[in-house]
Amino acid sequence: MDAFELLAHPVRLRVVHAMRGGRELTTAELCDRIRDVSKATVYRHVDLLAAAGVLEVAQERRVRGAVERHYRLRGDRAGISTDTVHSLSPDGHRHAFAAALAVLTAEFTAYLDRDTADPVADLVGYRQHAVWLSSAELREMIDGMREAIAPHLANEPSSDRSQYLISPILFPVEAPPTGTGAEDTAVGRPEPGTR
Repeated sequence: MDAFELLAHPVRLRVVHAMRGGRELTTAELCDRIRDVSKATVYRHVDLLAAAGVLEVAQERRVRGAVERHYRLRGDRAGISTDTVHSLSPDGHRHAFAAALAVLTAEFTAYLDRDTADPVADLVGYRQHAVWLSSAELREMIDGMREAIAPHLANEPSSDRSQYLISPILFPVEAPPTGTGAEDTAVGRPEPGTR
Protein backbone atom coordinates (compact mmCIF):
# COMPACT_ATOMS: atom_id res chain seq x y z
CA MET A 1 0.00 0.00 0.00
CA ASP A 2 1.54 3.35 -1.03
CA ALA A 3 1.65 6.41 1.26
CA PHE A 4 -1.32 8.06 -0.43
CA GLU A 5 -3.54 4.99 -0.16
CA LEU A 6 -2.42 4.49 3.43
CA LEU A 7 -2.96 8.06 4.64
CA ALA A 8 -6.00 9.07 2.57
CA HIS A 9 -8.30 7.16 4.92
CA PRO A 10 -10.40 8.90 7.59
CA VAL A 11 -9.64 6.52 10.48
CA ARG A 12 -5.92 6.36 9.75
CA LEU A 13 -5.79 10.16 9.43
CA ARG A 14 -7.48 10.48 12.81
CA VAL A 15 -4.90 8.12 14.35
CA VAL A 16 -2.10 10.22 12.84
CA HIS A 17 -3.66 13.43 14.22
CA ALA A 18 -4.05 11.86 17.67
CA MET A 19 -0.36 10.88 17.71
CA ARG A 20 0.99 14.34 16.78
CA GLY A 21 3.08 16.31 19.23
CA GLY A 22 5.43 13.51 20.27
CA ARG A 23 2.71 11.50 21.99
CA GLU A 24 3.17 7.84 22.83
CA LEU A 25 -0.17 6.06 23.01
CA THR A 26 -1.41 2.51 23.24
CA THR A 27 -4.08 1.26 20.88
CA ALA A 28 -6.49 1.20 23.85
CA GLU A 29 -5.76 4.91 24.44
CA LEU A 30 -6.38 5.60 20.75
CA CYS A 31 -9.70 3.76 21.00
CA ASP A 32 -10.62 6.02 23.91
CA ARG A 33 -9.69 9.06 21.79
CA ILE A 34 -11.61 7.84 18.71
CA ARG A 35 -14.72 6.55 20.47
CA ASP A 36 -17.07 6.66 17.48
CA VAL A 37 -15.04 3.97 15.68
CA SER A 38 -15.15 0.33 16.81
CA LYS A 39 -12.14 -0.96 18.73
CA ALA A 40 -11.57 -3.70 16.15
CA THR A 41 -11.41 -1.07 13.39
CA VAL A 42 -8.95 1.12 15.33
CA TYR A 43 -6.74 -1.91 16.09
CA ARG A 44 -6.77 -2.91 12.40
CA HIS A 45 -5.74 0.56 11.23
CA VAL A 46 -3.05 0.90 13.91
CA ASP A 47 -1.63 -2.43 12.70
CA LEU A 48 -1.59 -1.14 9.10
CA LEU A 49 0.14 2.10 10.12
CA ALA A 50 2.70 0.18 12.18
CA ALA A 51 3.37 -2.32 9.38
CA ALA A 52 3.98 0.61 6.99
CA GLY A 53 6.37 2.27 9.44
CA VAL A 54 4.17 5.34 10.05
CA LEU A 55 3.88 4.25 13.69
CA GLU A 56 6.72 2.65 15.59
CA VAL A 57 6.79 0.89 18.92
CA ALA A 58 8.19 3.27 21.54
CA GLN A 59 7.97 0.76 24.40
CA GLU A 60 6.43 -2.56 25.34
CA ARG A 61 5.38 -3.96 28.69
CA ARG A 62 3.48 -6.95 29.99
CA VAL A 63 0.03 -6.25 31.38
CA ARG A 64 -2.00 -9.19 32.69
CA GLY A 65 -0.14 -11.62 30.47
CA ALA A 66 -0.48 -9.56 27.28
CA VAL A 67 2.04 -7.26 25.66
CA GLU A 68 0.99 -3.61 25.70
CA ARG A 69 2.65 -1.47 23.05
CA HIS A 70 3.05 2.28 23.19
CA TYR A 71 3.31 3.71 19.67
CA ARG A 72 4.76 6.97 18.44
CA LEU A 73 4.43 8.69 15.11
CA ARG A 74 7.30 8.78 12.66
CA GLY A 75 6.97 12.28 11.24
CA ASP A 76 9.10 11.43 8.21
CA ARG A 77 6.53 8.81 7.17
CA ALA A 78 3.31 10.57 8.19
CA GLY A 79 2.83 12.66 5.07
CA ILE A 80 2.24 12.47 1.37
CA SER A 81 5.07 13.70 -0.85
CA THR A 82 4.73 16.67 -3.17
CA ASP A 83 5.51 14.36 -6.11
CA THR A 84 2.61 12.10 -5.14
CA VAL A 85 0.24 15.07 -4.87
CA HIS A 86 1.33 16.30 -8.31
CA SER A 87 0.73 12.86 -9.81
CA LEU A 88 -2.84 12.47 -8.51
CA SER A 89 -5.69 12.18 -10.96
CA PRO A 90 -8.87 14.20 -10.41
CA ASP A 91 -10.36 11.07 -8.81
CA GLY A 92 -7.36 10.83 -6.49
CA HIS A 93 -7.87 14.43 -5.40
CA ARG A 94 -11.58 13.74 -4.96
CA HIS A 95 -10.76 10.74 -2.74
CA ALA A 96 -8.29 12.73 -0.61
CA PHE A 97 -10.73 15.62 -0.22
CA ALA A 98 -13.53 13.25 0.81
CA ALA A 99 -11.24 11.68 3.43
CA ALA A 100 -10.31 15.13 4.77
CA LEU A 101 -13.98 16.13 5.01
CA ALA A 102 -14.86 12.85 6.72
CA VAL A 103 -12.14 13.49 9.32
CA LEU A 104 -13.38 17.04 9.92
CA THR A 105 -16.97 15.87 10.33
CA ALA A 106 -16.05 12.99 12.65
CA GLU A 107 -13.72 15.07 14.82
CA PHE A 108 -16.17 17.98 15.07
CA THR A 109 -19.01 15.61 15.99
CA ALA A 110 -16.80 13.95 18.63
CA TYR A 111 -15.91 17.40 20.00
CA LEU A 112 -19.57 18.49 20.22
CA ASP A 113 -20.49 15.20 21.94
CA ARG A 114 -18.16 15.97 24.86
CA ASP A 115 -19.80 17.37 27.99
CA THR A 116 -17.14 20.09 28.10
CA ALA A 117 -17.65 21.32 24.53
CA ASP A 118 -18.01 25.10 24.41
CA PRO A 119 -17.57 26.36 20.82
CA VAL A 120 -17.58 30.03 21.88
CA ALA A 121 -15.02 29.65 24.70
CA ASP A 122 -12.91 27.29 22.57
CA LEU A 123 -12.84 29.84 19.72
CA VAL A 124 -14.17 27.28 17.25
CA GLY A 125 -14.16 28.62 13.72
CA TYR A 126 -15.45 27.31 10.42
CA ARG A 127 -15.97 30.41 8.37
CA GLN A 128 -15.58 30.39 4.64
CA HIS A 129 -14.39 33.35 2.63
CA ALA A 130 -14.62 33.76 -1.13
CA VAL A 131 -11.77 36.06 -2.21
CA TRP A 132 -10.41 37.12 -5.59
CA LEU A 133 -6.64 36.55 -5.75
CA SER A 134 -4.00 36.76 -8.43
CA SER A 135 -1.50 33.93 -8.59
CA ALA A 136 1.05 36.07 -6.72
CA GLU A 137 -1.50 37.05 -4.05
CA LEU A 138 -2.51 33.42 -3.60
CA ARG A 139 1.09 32.33 -3.08
CA GLU A 140 1.64 35.21 -0.65
CA MET A 141 -1.45 34.21 1.35
CA ILE A 142 -0.41 30.52 1.46
CA ASP A 143 3.10 31.51 2.58
CA GLY A 144 1.58 33.69 5.31
CA MET A 145 -0.60 30.83 6.56
CA ARG A 146 2.41 28.48 6.59
CA GLU A 147 4.45 31.04 8.53
CA ALA A 148 1.64 31.35 11.08
CA ILE A 149 1.08 27.59 11.52
CA ALA A 150 4.52 25.98 11.06
CA PRO A 151 6.13 27.15 14.33
CA HIS A 152 3.36 25.42 16.29
CA LEU A 153 3.51 22.02 14.59
CA ALA A 154 6.24 20.80 16.94
CA ASN A 155 4.32 21.80 20.10
CA GLU A 156 3.97 18.92 22.52
CA PRO A 157 0.95 18.28 24.73
CA SER A 158 0.97 20.10 28.06
CA SER A 159 -1.48 21.01 30.82
CA ASP A 160 -2.19 24.40 29.22
CA ARG A 161 -2.56 23.20 25.60
CA SER A 162 -5.58 21.74 23.84
CA GLN A 163 -5.11 20.01 20.51
CA TYR A 164 -6.79 21.90 17.66
CA LEU A 165 -7.44 20.60 14.18
CA ILE A 166 -6.52 23.24 11.62
CA SER A 167 -7.54 22.34 8.12
CA PRO A 168 -6.97 25.01 5.47
CA ILE A 169 -8.98 24.02 2.41
CA LEU A 170 -8.36 26.10 -0.66
CA PHE A 171 -9.59 25.71 -4.23
CA PRO A 172 -10.82 27.99 -6.99
CA VAL A 173 -14.60 28.24 -7.30
CA GLU A 174 -14.71 30.59 -10.27
CA ALA A 175 -12.30 31.39 -13.07
CA PRO A 176 -11.25 34.98 -13.76
CA PRO A 177 -13.96 36.90 -15.61
CA THR A 178 -13.21 37.33 -19.29
CA GLY A 179 -12.59 40.75 -20.79
CA THR A 180 -11.34 42.33 -17.58
CA GLY A 181 -8.26 44.37 -17.17
CA ALA A 182 -6.91 47.07 -14.94
CA GLU A 183 -9.12 49.67 -16.64
CA ASP A 184 -12.26 47.71 -15.78
CA THR A 185 -11.46 47.45 -12.07
CA ALA A 186 -11.47 51.16 -11.24
CA VAL A 187 -14.90 52.00 -9.90
CA GLY A 188 -16.27 55.26 -11.21
CA ARG A 189 -13.40 55.92 -13.61
CA PRO A 190 -14.76 57.22 -16.89
CA GLU A 191 -13.70 55.62 -20.14
CA PRO A 192 -11.13 57.64 -22.10
CA GLY A 193 -12.81 60.43 -24.09
CA THR A 194 -15.98 60.47 -21.98
CA ARG A 195 -17.16 62.50 -19.01
